Amino acid sequence: MAGCVLSGLNLNSQSIREMRSLLTALALSFILALAACTSETDGPEADGEPLVVYSGRKSVLVDPLVEQFTAATGIAVEVRYGSDAELLAALQEEGDASPADLFWGNTAGALSAAGEAGLLTSLPDSILSKPDSYAPSSGLWAPITVRFRVMAYDPSRVTPEFLPTSVMEIPNNEAFRGQIGWTPTYSSFQDFITAMVEIQGEEATREWIEGVKALEPKAYPSNTPMLEAMMAGEITVGLTNHYYILRVLYGSDENLGSDPPVASHHFAAGDTGNLALVTGAGLLNTSSQPDKALAFISYLLTQDAQAFAAETVREYPVVRSAAVPDYLLPFDEAAALGPEFDFERLRNLERTLDLLREQGLL
Repeated sequence: MAGCVLSGLNLNSQSIREMRSLLTALALSFILALAACTSETDGPEADGEPLVVYSGRKSVLVDPLVEQFTAATGIAVEVRYGSDAELLAALQEEGDASPADLFWGNTAGALSAAGEAGLLTSLPDSILSKPDSYAPSSGLWAPITVRFRVMAYDPSRVTPEFLPTSVMEIPNNEAFRGQIGWTPTYSSFQDFITAMVEIQGEEATREWIEGVKALEPKAYPSNTPMLEAMMAGEITVGLTNHYYILRVLYGSDENLGSDPPVASHHFAAGDTGNLALVTGAGLLNTSSQPDKALAFISYLLTQDAQAFAAETVREYPVVRSAAVPDYLLPFDEAAALGPEFDFERLRNLERTLDLLREQGLL
Protein backbone atom coordinates (compact mmCIF):
# COMPACT_ATOMS: atom_id res chain seq x y z
CA MET A 1 0.00 0.00 0.00
CA ALA A 2 1.22 3.52 -0.76
CA GLY A 3 0.08 4.84 2.62
CA CYS A 4 -1.86 3.97 5.74
CA VAL A 5 -5.05 5.18 7.45
CA LEU A 6 -4.64 6.49 10.99
CA SER A 7 -7.47 8.15 12.91
CA GLY A 8 -9.22 9.03 9.68
CA LEU A 9 -6.13 10.49 8.04
CA ASN A 10 -4.58 9.10 4.90
CA LEU A 11 -0.81 9.31 5.37
CA ASN A 12 1.59 8.51 2.56
CA SER A 13 5.20 7.44 3.20
CA GLN A 14 6.49 11.00 2.81
CA SER A 15 4.00 12.29 5.38
CA ILE A 16 5.01 9.54 7.78
CA ARG A 17 8.68 10.43 7.44
CA GLU A 18 7.94 14.12 8.00
CA MET A 19 5.79 13.37 11.05
CA ARG A 20 8.45 11.06 12.43
CA SER A 21 11.11 13.75 11.95
CA LEU A 22 8.90 16.28 13.75
CA LEU A 23 8.21 13.94 16.65
CA THR A 24 11.90 13.11 16.87
CA ALA A 25 12.79 16.80 17.01
CA LEU A 26 10.21 17.42 19.75
CA ALA A 27 11.49 14.44 21.72
CA LEU A 28 15.09 15.64 21.45
CA SER A 29 14.11 19.16 22.50
CA PHE A 30 12.46 17.72 25.61
CA ILE A 31 15.50 15.54 26.31
CA LEU A 32 17.92 18.45 25.97
CA ALA A 33 15.70 20.68 28.12
CA LEU A 34 15.90 18.10 30.89
CA ALA A 35 19.63 17.84 30.31
CA ALA A 36 20.06 21.55 30.96
CA CYS A 37 18.84 20.95 34.51
CA THR A 38 21.56 18.36 35.15
CA SER A 39 24.62 18.28 32.88
CA GLU A 40 25.61 18.98 29.31
CA THR A 41 25.74 15.31 28.31
CA ASP A 42 22.78 13.83 30.18
CA GLY A 43 20.18 12.42 27.82
CA PRO A 44 17.58 9.67 27.49
CA GLU A 45 17.58 7.02 30.18
CA ALA A 46 19.56 3.91 29.38
CA ASP A 47 17.77 0.64 28.73
CA GLY A 48 18.81 -2.79 27.52
CA GLU A 49 18.90 -1.85 23.84
CA PRO A 50 22.33 -0.55 22.71
CA LEU A 51 22.69 2.28 20.23
CA VAL A 52 24.12 0.84 16.99
CA VAL A 53 26.61 3.08 15.16
CA TYR A 54 28.03 2.33 11.71
CA SER A 55 31.35 4.18 11.68
CA GLY A 56 33.68 5.05 8.84
CA ARG A 57 35.87 6.78 11.42
CA LYS A 58 38.73 4.84 13.02
CA SER A 59 38.51 3.29 16.48
CA VAL A 60 41.32 5.49 17.85
CA LEU A 61 38.84 8.38 17.88
CA VAL A 62 35.51 6.59 18.18
CA ASP A 63 36.14 4.15 21.04
CA PRO A 64 37.18 6.77 23.63
CA LEU A 65 34.28 9.04 22.72
CA VAL A 66 31.85 6.13 22.95
CA GLU A 67 33.22 5.27 26.38
CA GLN A 68 32.85 8.88 27.53
CA PHE A 69 29.28 9.06 26.18
CA THR A 70 28.30 5.83 27.90
CA ALA A 71 29.86 6.97 31.17
CA ALA A 72 27.93 10.25 30.99
CA THR A 73 24.55 8.82 29.94
CA GLY A 74 24.52 5.11 30.78
CA ILE A 75 23.61 4.35 27.15
CA ALA A 76 25.41 1.32 25.72
CA VAL A 77 26.81 1.67 22.20
CA GLU A 78 27.78 -0.96 19.65
CA VAL A 79 30.03 0.14 16.77
CA ARG A 80 30.44 -1.54 13.42
CA TYR A 81 33.57 -0.30 11.64
CA GLY A 82 34.28 -0.24 7.92
CA SER A 83 35.04 2.09 5.07
CA ASP A 84 32.32 4.54 4.13
CA ALA A 85 31.70 2.62 0.90
CA GLU A 86 31.42 -0.71 2.73
CA LEU A 87 28.98 0.69 5.27
CA LEU A 88 26.82 2.39 2.63
CA ALA A 89 26.64 -0.87 0.70
CA ALA A 90 25.69 -2.74 3.88
CA LEU A 91 22.96 -0.23 4.74
CA GLN A 92 21.46 -0.47 1.29
CA GLU A 93 21.57 -4.25 1.34
CA GLU A 94 20.03 -4.45 4.82
CA GLY A 95 17.25 -2.02 3.94
CA ASP A 96 14.48 -1.71 6.52
CA ALA A 97 15.97 -4.63 8.46
CA SER A 98 19.17 -2.74 9.27
CA PRO A 99 20.02 -2.70 12.98
CA ALA A 100 21.91 0.59 12.59
CA ASP A 101 20.73 3.77 14.26
CA LEU A 102 23.44 6.21 13.19
CA PHE A 103 25.96 6.59 10.36
CA TRP A 104 29.19 8.35 11.36
CA GLY A 105 30.89 9.02 8.05
CA ASN A 106 34.51 9.76 7.28
CA THR A 107 33.61 11.92 4.29
CA ALA A 108 30.95 14.41 3.30
CA GLY A 109 30.65 12.58 0.00
CA ALA A 110 29.50 9.40 1.71
CA LEU A 111 27.08 11.29 3.96
CA SER A 112 25.60 13.16 1.01
CA ALA A 113 25.31 9.88 -0.90
CA ALA A 114 23.48 8.36 2.08
CA GLY A 115 21.06 11.27 2.04
CA GLU A 116 20.58 10.97 -1.71
CA ALA A 117 19.79 7.26 -1.26
CA GLY A 118 17.07 8.06 1.26
CA LEU A 119 18.90 6.49 4.20
CA LEU A 120 18.91 9.54 6.49
CA THR A 121 16.26 11.48 8.40
CA SER A 122 16.31 15.28 8.70
CA LEU A 123 17.99 16.52 11.86
CA PRO A 124 16.34 19.05 14.18
CA ASP A 125 17.57 22.64 14.41
CA SER A 126 18.69 21.95 17.97
CA ILE A 127 21.44 19.77 16.44
CA LEU A 128 22.15 21.70 13.23
CA SER A 129 22.59 24.96 15.13
CA LYS A 130 25.48 23.61 17.23
CA PRO A 131 28.24 23.64 14.56
CA ASP A 132 29.53 27.08 13.63
CA SER A 133 30.56 25.98 10.13
CA TYR A 134 29.98 23.46 7.34
CA ALA A 135 26.36 22.47 8.02
CA PRO A 136 25.05 20.86 4.80
CA SER A 137 22.21 22.48 2.88
CA SER A 138 20.10 19.31 3.12
CA GLY A 139 20.00 19.23 6.93
CA LEU A 140 20.33 15.43 6.78
CA TRP A 141 23.61 15.18 8.67
CA ALA A 142 25.65 17.23 11.11
CA PRO A 143 29.33 18.11 10.59
CA ILE A 144 31.57 16.81 13.40
CA THR A 145 35.15 17.71 12.42
CA VAL A 146 36.95 19.17 9.41
CA ARG A 147 40.25 18.40 7.70
CA PHE A 148 42.02 20.44 5.02
CA ARG A 149 43.80 19.16 1.95
CA VAL A 150 47.46 20.16 1.71
CA MET A 151 50.63 19.17 -0.08
CA ALA A 152 53.14 17.37 2.12
CA TYR A 153 56.77 17.86 1.18
CA ASP A 154 60.27 16.94 2.35
CA PRO A 155 61.91 20.27 3.36
CA SER A 156 65.36 18.70 3.12
CA ARG A 157 64.84 18.10 -0.61
CA VAL A 158 62.64 20.98 -1.79
CA THR A 159 61.96 24.56 -0.68
CA PRO A 160 58.45 26.07 -0.42
CA GLU A 161 59.24 28.58 -3.19
CA PHE A 162 59.59 25.68 -5.61
CA LEU A 163 56.11 24.29 -4.88
CA PRO A 164 53.10 25.17 -7.06
CA THR A 165 50.56 27.83 -6.08
CA SER A 166 47.71 25.67 -7.43
CA VAL A 167 47.08 21.95 -7.28
CA MET A 168 46.11 22.18 -10.96
CA GLU A 169 49.73 23.13 -11.80
CA ILE A 170 51.19 19.83 -10.57
CA PRO A 171 51.16 18.10 -13.99
CA ASN A 172 53.35 20.92 -15.36
CA ASN A 173 56.19 20.25 -12.91
CA GLU A 174 58.59 17.78 -14.50
CA ALA A 175 60.76 17.78 -11.37
CA PHE A 176 57.99 15.80 -9.65
CA ARG A 177 58.47 12.84 -12.00
CA GLY A 178 58.72 9.71 -9.87
CA GLN A 179 58.74 11.87 -6.73
CA ILE A 180 55.05 12.47 -6.04
CA GLY A 181 52.68 10.30 -4.01
CA TRP A 182 48.89 10.04 -4.09
CA THR A 183 46.13 7.79 -2.70
CA PRO A 184 43.54 7.09 -5.44
CA THR A 185 41.78 4.32 -3.49
CA TYR A 186 41.39 6.40 -0.31
CA SER A 187 38.08 8.08 0.52
CA SER A 188 39.41 11.61 1.21
CA PHE A 189 41.27 11.64 -2.12
CA GLN A 190 38.07 10.57 -3.85
CA ASP A 191 36.16 13.43 -2.19
CA PHE A 192 38.92 15.76 -3.42
CA ILE A 193 38.53 14.48 -6.99
CA THR A 194 34.74 14.82 -6.74
CA ALA A 195 35.17 18.45 -5.71
CA MET A 196 37.62 19.01 -8.57
CA VAL A 197 35.01 17.74 -11.03
CA GLU A 198 32.41 20.09 -9.54
CA ILE A 199 34.75 23.11 -9.50
CA GLN A 200 36.99 22.59 -12.52
CA GLY A 201 34.79 20.36 -14.69
CA GLU A 202 35.07 16.69 -15.62
CA GLU A 203 37.31 17.19 -18.66
CA ALA A 204 39.81 19.37 -16.76
CA THR A 205 39.85 16.79 -13.96
CA ARG A 206 40.46 13.96 -16.43
CA GLU A 207 43.35 15.94 -17.94
CA TRP A 208 44.75 16.62 -14.46
CA ILE A 209 44.69 12.91 -13.57
CA GLU A 210 46.32 12.00 -16.87
CA GLY A 211 48.95 14.70 -16.34
CA VAL A 212 49.82 13.43 -12.86
CA LYS A 213 49.92 9.85 -14.15
CA ALA A 214 52.46 10.98 -16.76
CA LEU A 215 54.74 12.02 -13.88
CA GLU A 216 54.89 8.37 -12.74
CA PRO A 217 53.45 8.94 -9.24
CA LYS A 218 53.64 6.34 -6.51
CA ALA A 219 50.24 5.17 -5.25
CA TYR A 220 49.59 4.28 -1.60
CA PRO A 221 46.53 2.74 0.09
CA SER A 222 46.24 5.63 2.56
CA ASN A 223 48.04 8.74 3.79
CA THR A 224 50.03 7.13 6.61
CA PRO A 225 52.10 4.79 4.39
CA MET A 226 52.56 7.64 1.92
CA LEU A 227 54.13 9.85 4.60
CA GLU A 228 56.22 6.93 5.83
CA ALA A 229 57.50 6.62 2.25
CA MET A 230 58.34 10.32 2.24
CA MET A 231 60.29 10.00 5.48
CA ALA A 232 62.11 7.01 3.97
CA GLY A 233 63.18 9.15 1.00
CA GLU A 234 60.98 7.39 -1.60
CA ILE A 235 59.03 10.53 -2.58
CA THR A 236 59.47 14.29 -2.20
CA VAL A 237 55.84 15.52 -2.28
CA GLY A 238 52.38 14.06 -1.77
CA LEU A 239 48.72 15.12 -1.60
CA THR A 240 47.24 14.46 1.83
CA ASN A 241 45.12 15.85 4.70
CA HIS A 242 46.67 18.32 7.14
CA TYR A 243 46.31 16.19 10.25
CA TYR A 244 48.47 13.32 9.00
CA ILE A 245 51.43 15.68 8.92
CA LEU A 246 50.63 17.04 12.39
CA ARG A 247 50.42 13.53 13.81
CA VAL A 248 53.96 12.93 12.56
CA LEU A 249 55.30 16.25 13.82
CA TYR A 250 53.57 16.37 17.21
CA GLY A 251 53.45 12.78 18.31
CA SER A 252 51.59 9.63 17.34
CA ASP A 253 52.30 6.05 16.37
CA GLU A 254 53.48 7.34 13.00
CA ASN A 255 56.25 9.51 14.50
CA LEU A 256 59.42 7.93 13.14
CA GLY A 257 61.94 10.38 14.49
CA SER A 258 62.55 13.52 16.52
CA ASP A 259 62.90 15.68 13.40
CA PRO A 260 60.92 13.95 10.61
CA PRO A 261 61.46 15.34 7.09
CA VAL A 262 57.88 16.41 6.38
CA ALA A 263 56.11 19.80 6.22
CA SER A 264 52.83 21.30 4.97
CA HIS A 265 52.37 23.43 1.88
CA HIS A 266 49.15 25.37 1.30
CA PHE A 267 48.15 26.43 -2.20
CA ALA A 268 46.90 29.94 -2.95
CA ALA A 269 43.68 31.04 -1.28
CA GLY A 270 40.58 29.61 -2.92
CA ASP A 271 42.44 26.77 -4.63
CA THR A 272 40.81 23.34 -4.93
CA GLY A 273 43.98 21.88 -3.38
CA ASN A 274 43.04 23.49 -0.04
CA LEU A 275 39.59 21.87 0.04
CA ALA A 276 37.96 21.39 3.44
CA LEU A 277 36.88 17.80 4.00
CA VAL A 278 34.13 17.36 6.55
CA THR A 279 33.28 14.34 8.65
CA GLY A 280 29.79 14.02 10.05
CA ALA A 281 26.98 11.92 11.46
CA GLY A 282 23.39 11.31 10.43
CA LEU A 283 20.32 9.64 11.90
CA LEU A 284 19.28 6.59 9.88
CA ASN A 285 15.61 6.32 9.04
CA THR A 286 15.67 2.67 10.16
CA SER A 287 16.56 3.67 13.74
CA SER A 288 14.24 2.33 16.43
CA GLN A 289 15.74 4.67 19.04
CA PRO A 290 16.27 8.07 17.42
CA ASP A 291 16.35 9.86 20.79
CA LYS A 292 19.54 8.01 21.72
CA ALA A 293 21.08 8.60 18.29
CA LEU A 294 20.39 12.33 18.47
CA ALA A 295 21.75 12.46 22.01
CA PHE A 296 24.96 10.85 20.71
CA ILE A 297 25.30 13.35 17.85
CA SER A 298 24.66 16.15 20.33
CA TYR A 299 27.41 14.76 22.56
CA LEU A 300 29.88 14.71 19.65
CA LEU A 301 29.26 18.46 19.31
CA THR A 302 30.01 19.29 22.94
CA GLN A 303 33.13 21.32 23.65
CA ASP A 304 34.79 18.39 25.45
CA ALA A 305 34.23 15.92 22.60
CA GLN A 306 35.31 18.47 20.00
CA ALA A 307 38.49 19.30 21.93
CA PHE A 308 39.23 15.58 22.32
CA ALA A 309 39.04 15.12 18.54
CA ALA A 310 41.40 18.06 18.00
CA GLU A 311 43.93 16.75 20.52
CA THR A 312 43.69 13.10 19.50
CA VAL A 313 43.57 13.15 15.69
CA ARG A 314 44.50 16.82 15.07
CA GLU A 315 41.32 17.60 13.16
CA TYR A 316 39.54 20.95 13.48
CA PRO A 317 36.42 21.25 15.62
CA VAL A 318 33.28 22.61 13.97
CA VAL A 319 32.31 24.17 17.32
CA ARG A 320 34.55 27.21 17.45
CA SER A 321 34.58 27.55 21.24
CA ALA A 322 36.28 24.17 21.66
CA ALA A 323 39.93 24.24 22.75
CA VAL A 324 42.52 23.32 20.11
CA PRO A 325 46.28 22.70 20.25
CA ASP A 326 48.30 25.86 19.60
CA TYR A 327 50.20 24.25 16.71
CA LEU A 328 47.05 24.17 14.55
CA LEU A 329 46.77 26.93 11.97
CA PRO A 330 44.01 29.27 13.24
CA PHE A 331 40.65 28.01 12.00
CA ASP A 332 39.67 31.24 10.23
CA GLU A 333 42.98 31.27 8.39
CA ALA A 334 42.72 27.62 7.36
CA ALA A 335 39.07 27.96 6.30
CA ALA A 336 39.81 31.08 4.22
CA LEU A 337 42.31 29.12 2.12
CA GLY A 338 39.74 26.67 0.79
CA PRO A 339 37.23 27.20 -2.02
CA GLU A 340 33.62 28.00 -1.11
CA PHE A 341 31.75 24.78 -1.62
CA ASP A 342 28.41 23.14 -0.79
CA PHE A 343 29.35 19.70 0.49
CA GLU A 344 26.10 18.23 -0.81
CA ARG A 345 27.80 18.44 -4.22
CA LEU A 346 30.12 15.62 -3.14
CA ARG A 347 27.27 13.10 -3.31
CA ASN A 348 28.13 12.11 -6.90
CA LEU A 349 30.86 9.75 -5.75
CA GLU A 350 30.00 7.08 -8.35
CA ARG A 351 30.97 9.46 -11.15
CA THR A 352 34.38 9.90 -9.49
CA LEU A 353 34.83 6.15 -9.09
CA ASP A 354 33.97 5.64 -12.76
CA LEU A 355 36.56 8.28 -13.70
CA LEU A 356 39.25 6.65 -11.54
CA ARG A 357 38.39 3.22 -13.00
CA GLU A 358 38.59 4.66 -16.50
CA GLN A 359 42.13 5.86 -15.64
CA GLY A 360 43.10 2.44 -14.25
CA LEU A 361 43.48 3.72 -10.69
CA LEU A 362 40.93 1.41 -9.04
